[in-house]
Amino acid sequence: MAMMQEFKEFAMKGNVVDLAVGVIIGGAFGKIVDSLVQDVIMPPIGRIFGGLDFANYYLPLNGQATSMTLVEAKKAGAVLAYGNFLTILLNFIILAFIIFQMVRLMNKARRSAPAAPAPEAVTPEDIVLLREIRDSLQKGAQKNNDLAQ
Repeated sequence: MAMMQEFKEFAMKGNVVDLAVGVIIGGAFGKIVDSLVQDVIMPPIGRIFGGLDFANYYLPLNGQATSMTLVEAKKAGAVLAYGNFLTILLNFIILAFIIFQMVRLMNKARRSAPAAPAPEAVTPEDIVLLREIRDSLQKGAQKNNDLAQ
């Protein structure tokens, strides 16, 4: 039972929950970037390189015809699918750049945010009472010195 309690404490720490939320949002964001690359960026690039789907670029390793689609070529044997790799690499570069920009903006906002003034420390009541006693004793000693003169 102690291990379950220890696991519960671990799982409920703020940074673990934050990490889980980040992974979920990151997965969804990755799908958005994947769609951006495959549906928006790669078609014009494919058009520039001859009107073919860039993801279908491959080198046949089993003597397949290069006119086949990637799926058909994979069914016929091993292929080196460099077009698909380049698409995924472009996804990664775009995602890394966007995350870099987000972190950069967060750091900039953190630096420019004015620091709140620290609240004055509250002196404990017993210290205040001791100071009053000290001041009262000093006043009494000063009065005695004035009378003695």
